[in-house]
Amino acid sequence: MKVVILAGGYGTRLSEETQLIPKPMVEIGGKPLLWHIMKQYYHYGFDDFIICVGYKGDYIKEYFSRYYLRNCDITFDFSNNGAMTIHQNATEKWKVTVVDTGEATQTGGRVKRVASYLGNNPFMLTYGDGVSDIDLAAINHFHNTHGKMLTITAIRPNDKFGIMSVDKNSFITAFIEKPERTGYINGGFMVINPEFLDLIEGDSVVLEKYPLEEVARRGELVAFKHEGYWQCMDTMKEKQELEDRVITNNAPWIKW
Repeated sequence: MKVVILAGGYGTRLSEETQLIPKPMVEIGGKPLLWHIMKQYYHYGFDDFIICVGYKGDYIKEYFSRYYLRNCDITFDFSNNGAMTIHQNATEKWKVTVVDTGEATQTGGRVKRVASYLGNNPFMLTYGDGVSDIDLAAINHFHNTHGKMLTITAIRPNDKFGIMSVDKNSFITAFIEKPERTGYINGGFMVINPEFLDLIEGDSVVLEKYPLEEVARRGELVAFKHEGYWQCMDTMKEKQELEDRVITNNAPWIKW
């Protein structure tokens, strides 16, 4: 089963890091966030990846072009025409297809651009800027069980700040230091049937607008509720939070 990862955006809210590299290549614990996401999928048995690149996409292509040799022990025998012998290979058994989907292409358009690589089979889709301890095998099983067009992970956002109840006269009627999390948001991690691609007409289509709204209108969009850990990386503060978790061995998404 193929895993599509959206990795082509500009990452403007993380400009301190993304002036030179694409956002999914920002390192957490010495490894790109993209690598962390792929390792998570690999842990659950998914090893065939399609990376949708755009902004500074050559950086991602170059990373994978050198990935195999970087993770091997090698002898270079220059007395034998530079023959190369690989002794130990620590590389994951991944198949990685990197597709240039255009710098200005929207999220839906990027998915449409890789349709020819997907065949007529369900596929998984996620964004290149978030990690979670979600059971990816479980969401795939859930999708296969309910028989609808699209499954999307629903997570509750972390309420980091206290909230105040303010009446019409501007009086604060309540202050809640640690409010209960309410409602769900799109946590990324999706399983999609191929007919969904017919709802995307071109590069300007935003995945989260018409395509998902139309699937919901048809009653074909189902939520896989995840109450565990989830974190996106939109700011330097969030990047540092992920970094700190790796340093302190408190990174829930790392199961490998």
